[in-house]
Amino acid sequence: MSYPIPNSDTAESVTAGHPDKLCDAISDSILDACLRIDPNARVAVETMVKGTEGEAVIVLAGEVSLNGQPPNYEQIARLTASSIGYTDSKIGMDASSKDSCHVQTHITTQSQFIGQGVDGDLETQGAGDQGVMFGYACTETEGTPELRGRFFPLSAALAQRLTRRLEIVHDEGIIPWVRPDGKSQVTVQLTDDKKSVSRVSTIVIASQHSPKAGPNWPAEDDLSGEERRHYIENQIRKHVVEHAIPPSLLDNPEIIVNGTGSFPDPGGPYADAGLTGRKIIVDTYGGGRHGGGAFSGKDPSKVDRSAAYYSRWVAKHVVAAGLADKCEIQVAYAIGKANPVGFRVDTFGTTNGDLGKNPDSTISRLISENFDWRPAAMIRDLDLKRPIYSSTSSGGHFGRTPTEEGLFPWERLDESRLNSLRSH
Repeated sequence: MSYPIPNSDTAESVTAGHPDKLCDAISDSILDACLRIDPNARVAVETMVKGTEGEAVIVLAGEVSLNGQPPNYEQIARLTASSIGYTDSKIGMDASSKDSCHVQTHITTQSQFIGQGVDGDLETQGAGDQGVMFGYACTETEGTPELRGRFFPLSAALAQRLTRRLEIVHDEGIIPWVRPDGKSQVTVQLTDDKKSVSRVSTIVIASQHSPKAGPNWPAEDDLSGEERRHYIENQIRKHVVEHAIPPSLLDNPEIIVNGTGSFPDPGGPYADAGLTGRKIIVDTYGGGRHGGGAFSGKDPSKVDRSAAYYSRWVAKHVVAAGLADKCEIQVAYAIGKANPVGFRVDTFGTTNGDLGKNPDSTISRLISENFDWRPAAMIRDLDLKRPIYSSTSSGGHFGRTPTEEGLFPWERLDESRLNSLRSH
């Protein structure tokens, strides 16, 4: 009898070609298109995809209100799915074909009763809905040079790196028979006191591939099923795992590639229906508490998105300032109200320095002095009324590297706020 690995932590990630992530990508592409037309657009769009024998359907539904001519939703959906790689029904869907892929659009305007509580200035703009959001940061990545500065759970950081690398391998044709759909999962073993990571114990990769995958693809190779399986595994190890996982962490982990033995075409939407917002843990921290609200397809007036981003930003400042090794923030809102109705900080007993008898209360006070949790202020501080959301639809929303183009602004540290927190 085998037993689970004790004191371990596991996280998964999925590629842009996973059916649910395909839907997130379409929803966020529509959001970005609307924000290019009107930075104050109100958008809540969800997508469903499903492939059948030789055909597929994309369903777009939701609410959009903007000042200007709405974008061509169907065209955005087709271009997004095609750019991810779904241009052949044999793979899972041909989004470029109007004959074999049908797009249904059911998008109306936002309710005026929501708008009257959400539109306003810094003082009066209320939350777009009620809800609970979480933000988290920790020091697990800071012992690995390639990951330093992320302040993120190690298992989730590595799982994300694997799927982002798998996407590159597909997009650049590094392994020509790799298809868009894929998953990763990483298990790290913790020390006995559960305060740090001792090693990476298991890496799992699922990668859709051509049935003819082999050295001479696209021609058929004279390979047995077992030979083909070993060939696929060796190529994924070489071009994905060994690129994505820092060498210092590759201490002979168990590596499982396509655990059922094979993942051939057709995959993607043919193998599984996809829905926007069904990968909320993949989008965040790989585990832990979550308020339940998805991100993709929602403009920043929806605190499901903006407050989750802001909570991550603030938690990262707390840890980066050296106040604690772990920080989780919970914030709650009521629709139409500007100020949060609930707020909590938990550092799990990992605080550093002199923070008094109740360190979490001290950190909570410091946060309230340095950060403004009203929706309009969060949007202002992170400059969220921009078309920056398509890049978040796969590979994780957090633990990413902020770019010069302004992507992932909630991952950028503000030195003045860090110094203020440090000088408590």
